[in-house]
Amino acid sequence: MGNLTTGFRKFLQNKNTVTVVGVILGIVILYFAYTMRVKAAINPQTVPYAIKQINAGTQITEGMIGTREVPPSMLKGEVIVNVGEIIDKYSAADTVIPEGSLFYKRAVVEKEQLPANIILEYPKGYVLYNLPVNTNTTYGNSVYPGNYIDIWLKAVYKVSDEANLSAEERQKADQIMYGKLISNVQVLAVKDSNGQAVFQNLDEHKTPAMIVFALPEEYFVLLRKANYMRTYDTVIELVPTNESLKDEPGNLELSSEQLMEWINTHTYWTD
Repeated sequence: MGNLTTGFRKFLQNKNTVTVVGVILGIVILYFAYTMRVKAAINPQTVPYAIKQINAGTQITEGMIGTREVPPSMLKGEVIVNVGEIIDKYSAADTVIPEGSLFYKRAVVEKEQLPANIILEYPKGYVLYNLPVNTNTTYGNSVYPGNYIDIWLKAVYKVSDEANLSAEERQKADQIMYGKLISNVQVLAVKDSNGQAVFQNLDEHKTPAMIVFALPEEYFVLLRKANYMRTYDTVIELVPTNESLKDEPGNLELSSEQLMEWINTHTYWTD
């Protein structure tokens, strides 16, 4: 053992021998590195491509996607190589993906990133309603698209002391009326003051300014009339519900016939 150690020490002390061994090791390392780079450059990679033209704002389905092998030299830019990152996404609003084209990250977006994504969501015969909100009325910015909310109405009939009212009217004056008007309304979008989706990029910390949902026309008219009842100092409020957690959320419905009759009695609507 001692002779082996002594021999190895002498070998390391021989500069010529060490130099030759170092050069050989360097050549071996360069050879393997070069071989790996060559293989990476010439070995084809399987990537998805569009088998038909995909117009702007179109949902990308599995039937629109094929796969083929291409040399790595073609994978320039942000090419998407995983089919799972494409299926059920949308082509960007300003992009047409040509037939045969590879998919690029700038051309494939989430539905929430489409400028007019809310028009894809609501049933025929419904009307979009835009309810002004802020951080407080959205419970600390915790109301998300897809959540369900109830619509509540508060009204106060304020009169001056000089108003000519009957005893019954005077008794009702300055009293608060409060109740749930419409139940199980699904939120379609939460936008900031610039119309941008609040939850599109959570790093930007956008402030909610409006919630968009859809209602049957008769309920839309009812809510509009309630909103315009300035004499009664009406306030329309949203209250989140747990319908989003159910397998079969409840249907949108009128919650109070009494509130509806009260609104209709104090307003009218023309076609």
